[in-house]
Amino acid sequence: MLEIEIDGKKVEVPDGSTVMDAANKVGTYIPHFCYHKKLSIAANCRMCLVDVEKAPKPLPACATPVTNGMKVTTHSEKAVKAQKGVMEFLLINHPLDCPICDQGGECQLQDLAVGYGGNASRYQEEKRVVVNKNLGPLISTDMTRCIHCTRCVRFGQEIAGIMELGVANRGERSEIMAFVDRTVDSELSGNSIDLCPVGALTSKPFRFAARTWEMSRRRSVSPHDSLGSNLVVQVKHDRVMRVLPLENESINECWLSDKDRFSYEALSSDDRLTKPMVKQGGKWIEISWQDALDYAAKAVKGVVADHGVSAFGAFVSPHATLEEMFLTQRLVRGVGSDRIDFRLRQSDFSADGVRGGTPWLGMSIRDVADLDSVLVVGSALRKDHPLLAQRLRQAVKRGAAVSVIASAIDDPLLKLANAVKVTPREIVAALANVAAAIAQKMGIPLSAAVESFVDSRVDCDAVAVAESLCGGERKALFLGNAVSQNAAFGLIWAIADEISRLSGAKLGFFGEAANTVGGYYAHAVSRAHNAASMLADPLKAAILVGVEPELDFADGALAKSALKSAETVIALTAFRSAVEEVADLMLPIAPFSETAGTFANCEGVVQSFNAVVKPLADARPGWKVLRVLGGLLDLDGFDYESSEAVRDEALRNTEPLSNALTGVPVANSIAVSGLQRVSDVPIYSTDVLVRRAPSLQRTRDASAPAARMSAETLAKLGLVAGDAVKVSSSSGSVVLNAQCDDAVADGCVRVAAGRSETVALGPMFGELTVERA
Repeated sequence: MLEIEIDGKKVEVPDGSTVMDAANKVGTYIPHFCYHKKLSIAANCRMCLVDVEKAPKPLPACATPVTNGMKVTTHSEKAVKAQKGVMEFLLINHPLDCPICDQGGECQLQDLAVGYGGNASRYQEEKRVVVNKNLGPLISTDMTRCIHCTRCVRFGQEIAGIMELGVANRGERSEIMAFVDRTVDSELSGNSIDLCPVGALTSKPFRFAARTWEMSRRRSVSPHDSLGSNLVVQVKHDRVMRVLPLENESINECWLSDKDRFSYEALSSDDRLTKPMVKQGGKWIEISWQDALDYAAKAVKGVVADHGVSAFGAFVSPHATLEEMFLTQRLVRGVGSDRIDFRLRQSDFSADGVRGGTPWLGMSIRDVADLDSVLVVGSALRKDHPLLAQRLRQAVKRGAAVSVIASAIDDPLLKLANAVKVTPREIVAALANVAAAIAQKMGIPLSAAVESFVDSRVDCDAVAVAESLCGGERKALFLGNAVSQNAAFGLIWAIADEISRLSGAKLGFFGEAANTVGGYYAHAVSRAHNAASMLADPLKAAILVGVEPELDFADGALAKSALKSAETVIALTAFRSAVEEVADLMLPIAPFSETAGTFANCEGVVQSFNAVVKPLADARPGWKVLRVLGGLLDLDGFDYESSEAVRDEALRNTEPLSNALTGVPVANSIAVSGLQRVSDVPIYSTDVLVRRAPSLQRTRDASAPAARMSAETLAKLGLVAGDAVKVSSSSGSVVLNAQCDDAVADGCVRVAAGRSETVALGPMFGELTVERA
């Protein structure tokens, strides 16, 4: 520790700290623009010049290392004169357009100009003007305002992992720009808006919508991926105007993914369901809440009376709140049924009988960045979990070795120690080969059950992967979305559990949705019944909570058909188009912004939030709707007066967090002889909100689905990129454009799921045929 004195205050800081670090610790503010605690030191704005004893001239606080006994003055005449000189140069070319600038009221330059700027400019020459750049549908530019702090450039290189912005030219002619004819397409791009200290980069969807002082700021939690990012939701006149990150070092740090930031547009969609509606004679008719709930209760009672309790069940979205999940399962079980599930995109449930508890990340989110060696199986890291990928990126910078086994390996924007591409069917053998290599290396016997799946014919450098995973002290094996959606999920889990035992690596699941862990907490799952069995033996009466059947299930075509065959489908939904083809009754429930609720993230951390605006029109919080419906069905245990009471009851008897298995699941037979389908759900197709956010749907990641194959697979089929092809499965066929994608394993066709264009293909994994259309 070194001792330093700042403005007469003594403070001890670790060796290697800067004057800025010491000032922050002692609570002294030093003006700055280019400095940011999460980015590398650039020291190019010079606004943080301070007076250091015995130094011949002012020094930049952000780049000056502390020495023992150093004395610093931040507001001496010498320091202030230097800071005012820097401010004068920064304002030379800056436009005087604060009244029309979207950054007005929250602009660092505006704030510091009050204290360090002059009341008149000595600069009489013509100001420079910089042409604006098209950076895509999310970021708006006014580049004449840019002060070249390079925060956006460093963010891309160091956090997002891709240099999409750079500095061209020098001196006064410097410009921040993207590469020629390119937009900024990173899934973390919106953070550049937060980082920009002036009005050069602003939010395009929010542009000219409101002033910062007109809006209220309210806390919330992201309803999208399993991280549970903390949000600041800005509200004006009971409408969500903008979403910003709420800093939480343990979860999202100070960042947000673009889907967390911009999905709020869907909350004002024309597709919002605002009144209860019932289908009569094929037409939708608006009715009162009382009539709607009476209809629902009578319909459920009628089906149970005619067909028995097993004819009734529910499907719950993994993005629903803990309270909605808990009351739905209590309602289903109160009637006497046990048919409920939230794992809608899962197709193999063989592990249900042997799982030890609630699957989870296996460690704290914070610890991911400190890992030494990692094996990731079946995850489109950047798109499935943008901020967990960012944590792994920081781990690699510190020397961690990351290996990936998957059927499609997109560039994760981090250096991979090993990248193994195998077909979905071969993932079991590839992972078993790795387990055998680790067992041999560690001198520990491999379990007979796993040994039976070892197959040397599968092209997998198992020894290299094993060496990499066993090489570190802190190690982990993570299973991604493509594993939980795989037809051999149970076996993959069992082999991963064996690898964890052999290597000492922690086993974890990234988790698909905001409440993947919360669904287990709420008991919205049954060991006897599951989503697949409930579709194979269709329900006569079904409740849907936040579900879009065609797009949210592992087999959207089957889900739609099964629900259409039901006598009654009661849909609790925020959006009309999500269910109007299959539902008989639509009840408008509030999305996350209009209800109190709880999400449990992949780490198992429970985060509750309150409504930030009033429910739109006649929409009601889902937990209140379910509470009243339970009462009308004459069920006990529905007399809750607050969402907090529901939450506390739901968390009273939860399964422990555990990724261990008590046995080996019975293997599903996977007979695939031809081309295998590889499915991923695109980042902006994952849930009902992002699908209805116009700006997100204009991004490159939301482009139309294609049939993506490796160059070798295309050549075998006699196709070239750009050909229109007919892709067929046992369920149906679609016509798509063929694209060359060498990230895909040979013998596979990558076709996006969760998209209306590909629903006809049925299951997310299976055999496909491809021919020229």
